[in-house]
Amino acid sequence: MKIAGIGLRAAATLADLQQALELAGCPRPDALATLTAKAEKPQIKALAETLSIPVLKLEEDDISGIPTLTCSPRIKARFGTGSVAEAAALAAGGTGARLICPRVKTTNGLATAAIAERTAS
Repeated sequence: MKIAGIGLRAAATLADLQQALELAGCPRPDALATLTAKAEKPQIKALAETLSIPVLKLEEDDISGIPTLTCSPRIKARFGTGSVAEAAALAAGGTGARLICPRVKTTNGLATAAIAERTAS
């Protein structure tokens, strides 16, 4: 199972989210994972609907302290992890999940994606 962790700014569009998945090399993951505060955003809902996949909602505490391969100082200060996208993908993947694509950022910087894979159930 491949889970795409998604980070986004308010101005991100559906096209930005799709570009982030393309850049991550996984245009159709099995699920999306993001913070609960972002999960209700229209562009996240539209992406999940377009791909016919679920959105896994995470609280800030769920991602805090998760080690990530990349690190944004702003995200580290705000969420206690280096990358929302990477930490969300790993947290949603659960025990045994591994990152197969570190965080990538869209050309306009409005959306990020990272892909984790869970092989155990």
